[in-house]
Amino acid sequence: MPTIKIIDGTKIDVYSREHPPPHFHAIYAEHEELIEIETLETYTGKIPNNKRKKVVNWAKDNKQILSENFKRLNPDL
Repeated sequence: MPTIKIIDGTKIDVYSREHPPPHFHAIYAEHEELIEIETLETYTGKIPNNKRKKVVNWAKDNKQILSENFKRLNPDL
């Protein structure tokens, strides 16, 4: 489960043995949100709004990195 980036204390992780749709985990303290890579919509969970805005702004410019990591770790999906 590599951490791709840490943004203002929020870890961006992509896990192996995952399920569709392609997504990443944004983890801040006791909060976790799964965010779809393509749409940047919430799949499940919730992190604080101010943290989510920073994560989504970064993810907009880094969809390719997120997608490549998801595909590398989940080649069967």
